[in-house]
Amino acid sequence: MLNKNPSRVNSTAFDAKFHHYTTILQSYAYSLTRDLENSRDLFQETAFRAFKNMDKFNEGTNFKAWLMTIMKNIFINGYRRKAKQRTLYDGTENLHFINSGEQTVSNMGTSEVMMKELTTLVKELEDPIRIPFEMHFEGYKYQEIADRFDVPLGTIKSRIFIARKELKSKLKSRFQFNDLASMN
Repeated sequence: MLNKNPSRVNSTAFDAKFHHYTTILQSYAYSLTRDLENSRDLFQETAFRAFKNMDKFNEGTNFKAWLMTIMKNIFINGYRRKAKQRTLYDGTENLHFINSGEQTVSNMGTSEVMMKELTTLVKELEDPIRIPFEMHFEGYKYQEIADRFDVPLGTIKSRIFIARKELKSKLKSRFQFNDLASMN
């Protein structure tokens, strides 16, 4: 098959590129969902959409970032969908599930404010710790980050740890949280 648009990737090359990032995508899916089954579903949906839209990927651009953006958007859209339609359990003997139709506007608003604050706090970090932290959050492995900056692996791990510690401290003081164990 002749590729009429050289800026577009062919399916064989696309397949090879996708499989190259499979492990990274699976890890990123798990970091988003924190659940094995949900991470598998997220990975599958990402693969489906990536292959379905492979004609929209321009060769020469960052393929990994493109895939991770697809995954992140699927995750965010799924989260929003779940937040909008909460299911309540009716404890009667017939065990009906009732869709409340109730929107959790206040919770979503609080979450948005919290995410904006967190983003602001991350941006306030010094570059040597902020950049590795953001890269790790985006799904890069410690070794990939270390290789990119040509520094020892331990240095990258230390910088990411320091970033987490500083963020935890800032969040604790700003929002007066007593238990931030879930951030570790």
